[in-house]
Amino acid sequence: QVQLVESGGGLVQPGGSLRLSCAASVSIRNFDTMSWFRQLSGNQRDLVATITSSSTTDSVVKGRFTISKDNDKNTVSLQMDSLKPEDTGVYQCNVQKWVGERRMSYWGQGTQVTVSS
Repeated sequence: QVQLVESGGGLVQPGGSLRLSCAASVSIRNFDTMSWFRQLSGNQRDLVATITSSSTTDSVVKGRFTISKDNDKNTVSLQMDSLKPEDTGVYQCNVQKWVGERRMSYWGQGTQVTVSS
């Protein structure tokens, strides 16, 4: 059973930074992609950033959010800088892998990020 535990959320002022961390109970080398999603108030869950097994990254929030991973510690992190009130929401970690033709997807419980003065 794959367990993902997020941490690092909290209250921060506009312009501040937070670093979210997602700890996996198994080796993240097993997964094809590792991502952060967020659910802003009243909205659907949206992709924020993705990192692949070969460390290729892509961020929807370019210039402010950076995703990284540590294969030895089995963690995936999201560095968030220059935070804005509209970044407020629940941030969730997701890992996926293909097993044959079947896509396996696992989610963490999420961590709340609140950007407010």
